Amino acid sequence: MGDRTVNQQTAAQRLRAAFDAVVETQQPAIAAAADLVVASLRAGGVVQVFGTGHSRSFAMEIAGRAGGLVPANKISITDLVFYGELSPEQVLDPHLERDPSLAASLLAVHDIRPADIFLVCSNSGGNGSTVELARLVKEHGHPLVAVTSMDHTSRIESRHPSGLRLFELADVVIDNRGVFGDAELPLPAGPDGEERGAVLATSTVTSALIAQLLVTEVCGLLLEAGEEVPILISANIPGGDAHNDRLRERYGSRVRSGGP
Repeated sequence: MGDRTVNQQTAAQRLRAAFDAVVETQQPAIAAAADLVVASLRAGGVVQVFGTGHSRSFAMEIAGRAGGLVPANKISITDLVFYGELSPEQVLDPHLERDPSLAASLLAVHDIRPADIFLVCSNSGGNGSTVELARLVKEHGHPLVAVTSMDHTSRIESRHPSGLRLFELADVVIDNRGVFGDAELPLPAGPDGEERGAVLATSTVTSALIAQLLVTEVCGLLLEAGEEVPILISANIPGGDAHNDRLRERYGSRVRSGGP
């Protein structure tokens, strides 16, 4: 018989614990990030969101979805195919995110303004493109919020030439409370005692949670101040397209919608 500690009930318990850990420990950091976002919006800024690999899901929770902020723009390595000079084959390289030289090219194909704020999500916080983008962001004076696993990033060496990791560049750091290696539920050893890895990557779930908590906090601050709350509504309900298009018109090419 197999080891039945690896089952959906155990997975649900671990996910619930990770969820609770974020709620119990990260509210001050999320509140600090929300203050920076509101200040940026009031100054006419856009929320620029970046993540590679599975961290792209964090950007998709912030930008371009129902309940998300209209003035939010998702930056993705695939933009270098649609708006830059990379081929689809180059973008399919799983190691591409380690290349620091991508960051300047990515920023160049987006309409970045001085008032913009950057939210950068990376579980490891050590890949070259992520760290270089964060470095350039700070060099140009933008506020930077990092979403990362402090357990993981504190135990690795950066792949960036500077040796820096994402959290070391950020104004606010939000810990997704993921474990080193991300997958949280170890598989039992094989018949010969060999390790078989682990399942249950929690970072996707907790990063989505952080995104939703952050957007909600931002909207609460705007409501409290009696200001407009620029939120997308579902395009799949009557009036959704008209509502969203009207708000998006204000930002033009600064906010790109659709695409992968």
